[in-house]
Amino acid sequence: MRAARLIKMVLLLQSRPSMTAAELAAELEVSERTITRDALALSEAGVPVYADRGRAGGYRLVGGYRTRLTGLARGEAEALFLSGLPGALRDMGLQDAASAARLKVSAALMPSLRDAPESAAQRFLLDAPGWYQEPETPSFLAPIAEAVWDDRMISARYRRGDTEVERELAPYGLVLKAGVWYLCARAGGAFRTYRVDRFTAVALGEERYVRDEAFDLPAYWAERAAEFARSILRAEIVLRLSAAGARRLPYVTDRAAAEEALAGGVVEDGGRTTVTLLVESEEVAFAQLLALGPEAEVLRPESLRSRFAAAAEGLAALYR
Repeated sequence: MRAARLIKMVLLLQSRPSMTAAELAAELEVSERTITRDALALSEAGVPVYADRGRAGGYRLVGGYRTRLTGLARGEAEALFLSGLPGALRDMGLQDAASAARLKVSAALMPSLRDAPESAAQRFLLDAPGWYQEPETPSFLAPIAEAVWDDRMISARYRRGDTEVERELAPYGLVLKAGVWYLCARAGGAFRTYRVDRFTAVALGEERYVRDEAFDLPAYWAERAAEFARSILRAEIVLRLSAAGARRLPYVTDRAAAEEALAGGVVEDGGRTTVTLLVESEEVAFAQLLALGPEAEVLRPESLRSRFAAAAEGLAALYR
């Protein structure tokens, strides 16, 4: 236990100029007194840990010290080889680099762990594209990925509806969502999202932009995805649901919208619940709510209610 903590402490100090005792204690989940004892133990073992005194002080490694620890546990080695997306790496033009990296890591593993990559690959697979569609690699994905990797500006033409617009972009990150590639880029001081398959021309510039260190790609994408989900819910309908219909509603329509509607629902005599639900359109709501059958009754709008009534009559006639 202590040996693993000492190794982690060395790796932490190796990755940063210096760290305070409080920062190390938080990272290693021990007390500051334990950090002091561990630093002393490392010094006695020949690791050059130096303590700077004072309020702004901390611990650092001196003399450019680097450890060559390669003692990965089996779980760590297998997790490392789970992090790749072979198809996505190939589409971005990074397959050769990823292959070389795997070979180098494999060569550094102890003989007892050399089968870790194969072991993980035969047990877990991430299949990113959605069902019922053939994944297509966008024409300009590889140069865009190169620009993202090198922090290089790009000049691009982008298809927006029936027109094309020209943009100078600082490409910050790529996201693969259900088989569709998106570029998160800064344009004119603001961050925006672009579908990669809508670029009609991309030219890499020689200029490199200064990356905003505050930009967090996962957080940015989560926020934009939530905004998009909310933005397409433009219509409002009123439903009366049975208990079974209430349970199944989140599985046939937007989950967040369904949960919000159910939270504000009114339970009537007989156990049915009346809810107001935000939907993309009456057309989409009709297709989604058909799956609930008699467990959901549309009360408003009248146009949607009439549509369900006609569908019910047609089904009754068909099965009569």
